[in-house]
Amino acid sequence: MNKAEDSLFLLGGYDLEMLTIRGLLESRKADYADRRLNWQNAVASSYRKEISEAERQRRTVYGIELREDMSLPSVYRRIDHHNDLSHLPSALEQVAEILDFPMDRHMQLVAANDRAYIPGMLQIGAAPEEIERIRRADRKAQGVTEEDERLAEKAIAENREDVGDLYIVRAFNSRFSPVCDRLFPYRRLLVYTDSEWVYYGEKALQVAALFEKEIGEGKMFCGGGESGYVGTSQNWYSQKELMEMIDRIKRL
Repeated sequence: MNKAEDSLFLLGGYDLEMLTIRGLLESRKADYADRRLNWQNAVASSYRKEISEAERQRRTVYGIELREDMSLPSVYRRIDHHNDLSHLPSALEQVAEILDFPMDRHMQLVAANDRAYIPGMLQIGAAPEEIERIRRADRKAQGVTEEDERLAEKAIAENREDVGDLYIVRAFNSRFSPVCDRLFPYRRLLVYTDSEWVYYGEKALQVAALFEKEIGEGKMFCGGGESGYVGTSQNWYSQKELMEMIDRIKRL
């Protein structure tokens, strides 16, 4: 018997990987719940009712990239590859293994993109057209609009500061991916607003080490390894605190 037959999968915040996981679950007729969450509200308590029912039925529950903001039963299993689990394969790869499903080329590209962005896709020999297709699909899955694309171009043109090999861009909204995609390839990039920042590229582990306590407290996140990313969860810090953090990064 497939070990997923008596399981329930709970979907986290939407991006291309999460939508690909949903498609995989549907193709395998696996049971899942989807609250159509985003990265900001992707918490386990969004599925409190489903988790309670699965515990009563003694079904295994797989929470996919959900922040654990509640007490969870022994039937709960965490699927993630961020923060303390950044050494693990992508969530898509983990789900494919549970379902005993071989990864096709598209899924491999999606997993590489989610795990390590464009450098990850380059590592598996992605062609330029494959990279463009995956990145555009990922931005769309995240809810990036044509207006967001325009604002990214405006932010780069008007609000970019270079500190050595570090590009710093003050964005007009929280849609950072169109800024990142337009500036790639870069060595180091930091994008921020008054309520959050995300650092990308080389020295990501050093940046994560600066904020190890905050990451452990769930106020920040990281992933992708040495050239990955580190960022603050939205609205945890004041504008002054964010700027102090950015100044620490500038001094690296």
